Amino acid sequence: MATTAAFHVANALNYIGGEWRKSDSRDALDVMNPATAEIIGRVPMSSTTDVNAAVEAAGRVASQWRRTPPGERVQYLFKLKQLLEDSLDELARTIVMENGKTLTEARGELRRAIENVEVACGIPMLMQGYNLEDIVAGIDESMVRQPVGIVAAITPFNFPAMIPFWYLPYAIACGNCFLLKPSEKVPLTMQRAFRLLELIDLPKGVVGLINGGREAVDAILDHPKICAISFVGSTPVAKYIYSRAAANGKRVQCQGGAKNHAIILPDADFDTATSFVGESAFACAGQRCLAVSVAVTIGDGQKKFRDAIADVAGAITAKMGYGLDEGVRMGPVITPDSRARIEGLIAKGASHGATIVRDGRRARVSRYESGNFIGPTVIDGVSPSSELSSTEVFGPVLSLVHATTLDTAIAIINQSPYGNAASLFTTNGASARRFKYDASAGNIGINVGVAAPIAHFPFSGWRSSFFGDLHAQGRDAIEFYTEKKVVIERWA
Repeated sequence: MATTAAFHVANALNYIGGEWRKSDSRDALDVMNPATAEIIGRVPMSSTTDVNAAVEAAGRVASQWRRTPPGERVQYLFKLKQLLEDSLDELARTIVMENGKTLTEARGELRRAIENVEVACGIPMLMQGYNLEDIVAGIDESMVRQPVGIVAAITPFNFPAMIPFWYLPYAIACGNCFLLKPSEKVPLTMQRAFRLLELIDLPKGVVGLINGGREAVDAILDHPKICAISFVGSTPVAKYIYSRAAANGKRVQCQGGAKNHAIILPDADFDTATSFVGESAFACAGQRCLAVSVAVTIGDGQKKFRDAIADVAGAITAKMGYGLDEGVRMGPVITPDSRARIEGLIAKGASHGATIVRDGRRARVSRYESGNFIGPTVIDGVSPSSELSSTEVFGPVLSLVHATTLDTAIAIINQSPYGNAASLFTTNGASARRFKYDASAGNIGINVGVAAPIAHFPFSGWRSSFFGDLHAQGRDAIEFYTEKKVVIERWA
């Protein structure tokens, strides 16, 4: 049995001006291990005063950091990449303890975080502008990119390491100062990550960490010196962040919720489709914005897929537990409230005529009876118009829908208010091309269960899954964190 005994209860601190500081606020929340229900930390609900202090510290160093050549700025990231590599297992264990995912999943998350640091090391090329001599006789024109200033990110609980690193390396490599507000549910991973950032000797104030909840968020959204905001979370909160920050004249990118579909055509390799959809739907306890939530079968493969995916769910159920234990394939959801909400949605699906093929409610795991466990759940015969088909469950629940044609299945995807990801399983190139062309989602998978772009590409999302113009990662990150300045020159 794994234990958190070696992980003493930690009081999360803010990191301001290169120093660790206690919050100005006396309010704090317990940080709970979702598998064991142990208290593993306390997180302060930082005040507007804390945010102001962090922004002031950034302001004192912003001009110096902007004038640091890009080739010198990325040297800090090279050091950070190696420190992350050396500390990967320690960071992964922290993720497991406060988030609940398995150790393998936590390591995979950190690999994605490091990948973004690696891409940001290319800033001396990625940030280049362009020029043209003689736009008219004797006049030259050029475009250069300059940092926007002080920027902030507000990140969620489900990927406490990866998502902050969608933003931090690009922001500072482009010459900005960066302020992070992690989820109050999982503050400890970034406590450890910022200890590593401390070791690379960035100028004091280039990076800052503020823990907290609504007051800290609103202070960030309203602060006149913060120029750009990045956010990942639910769609209602994304709308709030986007509208309030934009009303304050800030550049904003907000990743919202999702309801991702996978279509399984009769010509698909069913073993591959079943394995990949099961992994997508149930890994990380379904708590990821690219998880397949609805599987749409076409033709006579309906029963075959239903029975096979139910077997996958059963096999994972037998290996639920605490992510630090050997052989565990799925951990708990984040809080008791999340578990209750998800179980309520399962009950609604059954009350509206769907059939629960595999029921994960009331799951109990030996030795971890107080954990927030829900077993992988498969619900068949879900109506495309039902609440279960349109609500983001954010748990290990897979709804099964049947369609008669590929066009009908694509129409089911396109009627969803969300547009984060969609996948197709087929061996037919023409079907794949039609799906890529017509499916209304920002991340498309062909024979892929989790359509997650690598760091060179933007993490896309459409409709109510994203608010803004420029996404996280890749070239979009460079565009988001820089201003374009056009210079027209004439010399006698």
